[in-house]
Amino acid sequence: MQDEAGVPRAAYAELAKWLEDKPPNFLKQKSREAETIFRRLGITFAVYGAQESTERLIPFDPIPRILSASEWRRLSSGIDQRVRALNAFLHDIYHRQEIIRAGRIPADLILQNEAFLPEMVGFTPARKVYAHIIGTDLVRVAENEFYVLEDNTRTPSGVSYMLENRETMMRMLPDLFQSHRVAPVEQYPEMLRQTLESVSPDPSKSNQTIVVLTPGIYNSAYFEHAFLADSMGVELVEGRDLFVDEGKVFMRTTRQPKQVDVIYRRIDDAFLDPLTFNPDTMLGVPGLFDAYRAGNVTICNAPGTGIADDKAIYAYVPEIIEFYTGQKPILNNVPTWNCSREDDLAYVLDNLEEIVVKEVHGSGGYGMLIGPTASKRQISDFRKVLKSNPTNYIAQPTLALSACPTHVASGVAPRHVDLRPYVLIGDRVRITPGGLTRVALKNGSLVVNSSQGGGTKDTWVLED
Repeated sequence: MQDEAGVPRAAYAELAKWLEDKPPNFLKQKSREAETIFRRLGITFAVYGAQESTERLIPFDPIPRILSASEWRRLSSGIDQRVRALNAFLHDIYHRQEIIRAGRIPADLILQNEAFLPEMVGFTPARKVYAHIIGTDLVRVAENEFYVLEDNTRTPSGVSYMLENRETMMRMLPDLFQSHRVAPVEQYPEMLRQTLESVSPDPSKSNQTIVVLTPGIYNSAYFEHAFLADSMGVELVEGRDLFVDEGKVFMRTTRQPKQVDVIYRRIDDAFLDPLTFNPDTMLGVPGLFDAYRAGNVTICNAPGTGIADDKAIYAYVPEIIEFYTGQKPILNNVPTWNCSREDDLAYVLDNLEEIVVKEVHGSGGYGMLIGPTASKRQISDFRKVLKSNPTNYIAQPTLALSACPTHVASGVAPRHVDLRPYVLIGDRVRITPGGLTRVALKNGSLVVNSSQGGGTKDTWVLED
């Protein structure tokens, strides 16, 4: 909120005045009010392995995170460039593999990667779009300097929290909204539906049948699955609600089966179709992949998109952008050591106390080591794990993440944040202004994931 001299930055000037005028218990009262709203709506997040409770409310901070219009223009142009390049990369590696032929990325990093699906080779989805919904995780490390932490191209979650955060803020703090020109986000469900309709096997068809495919009520993001289906006015289905007949996918209804055009899937590749992938899955639809390959249904995101957000591939994204766009990346990557390389592994082992180590296929803040905050025992144990399976890890320097004013028990204090804007790709690229700001509520923590005790904020992009 403030510059190095302690003066509020231009985008935060009105918020700083507003905070000064509020009595000490005002934010505490608003936090309780938000908690009541979220509890009534059932906005929860499942925490796997938690002993005390598997279902928790997402902690919500009533102080918004604000971006200026000029900041957002640069961010959105960088995100646009990145998602187009990643889709071009996905098309290439499942077809001619020119980036491998050119020696810009090692073949084994693609072909031996568990996220690469040989079943997708030679198949081109509608409009050549593989990743239709992407969540790009960003952090600010200096004035007007953002880094991309990762690209979520499989089944990114959190957009329902972005929408509910905004609605809650508008309900609780209308006076604060009146003093700012905040770009709207509530059009996201309509934009999502437009995107899904545009990649239908027959986009000209009226009354497209779209479904959201969920693993069921025990999934950590089930609230979001139901929320998005309801917001778009489409059906929320489980695998047992669908079946394949003569190469087409149908949904069971109380009247007669209805052909499905587009499936927004929120289940992983392995569980989509027991006839093609995991034969033991009860979550998917037998024959779905053959119907997809025949062009009779569109799956969003496409199977096999995980190779684009694999952490081992992440280090090559600047190369990927240059190869497919002919341009330098607008947004920087975090410098990354790939532990499958002998020299990189040696450096990482020598510097575990100073860096962050992540599992290549990990998510949610699990399976990682944050060296500066880890104990000697944790570092020693992690060193053994890393030596036993180095190809499963990458490492990055510990970034000095930017902080935002956050309501905590003692009042208002700085807490580290990241940002996940949501991007939709179909007939065109649609980027929702802002996104989900995640905040590390523990003092000094750099882990913002909800599963690790993080919370969320409303994200404001100011209009010119």
